Amino acid sequence: MSASSTPPLHPLIEAAAEGQLPDWTEARNGRRKHMARVAQLLRSWAEERGDLAREIGRWTAVGYLHDILRDADPEEIRPLVEPAFRDYPGGALHGPAAAQRLREEGVEDEELLKAITLHTLGSAEFGDLGMALFAADFLEPGRKFREKWRGDLRRRFPGDLQGVVRDVLAARFRNQLDRGRPLREESVAFWNRITEGKGWASASEL
Repeated sequence: MSASSTPPLHPLIEAAAEGQLPDWTEARNGRRKHMARVAQLLRSWAEERGDLAREIGRWTAVGYLHDILRDADPEEIRPLVEPAFRDYPGGALHGPAAAQRLREEGVEDEELLKAITLHTLGSAEFGDLGMALFAADFLEPGRKFREKWRGDLRRRFPGDLQGVVRDVLAARFRNQLDRGRPLREESVAFWNRITEGKGWASASEL
């Protein structure tokens, strides 16, 4: 698709790229600071990749939007998500709920919506945007653990997208296993896709 035929961003996405959140956002102040850090990290990665302004806006917007319902009551939003997501643990429901609300507002960017829906668990169907959000949510500099290791991964990311996501997912698996918690099949499928070394879907294929 040529630049001239690329559809404009939805106004809500354009606003989010500037840090303006929907009025129905349910996220406390600390959460909003996290969202801003994720957005700025994604912006920096998109700029380093040499992406065009529209794509930089999408990457920035998804960082702001991924947690817009993070502080909503999980049991209040559970009935609002698609049936496929209703068995999700409470801490993962905000992604599908946010994506559903964005669809109702007229957002049709399926790659962006998929990234938001599955950013907590990962997905074998992710394109670059989903992989970037999954990594940035874990690697944003406000998190105060393993800071040198995470800083190294942030610097590696634009040139080693798949390798960094693999390392992040492996660390999350170890944490789950150390706590005796089960691994979600979505996350395992994500891991298998990465380690099989298959190519990743482009936005046009999603």
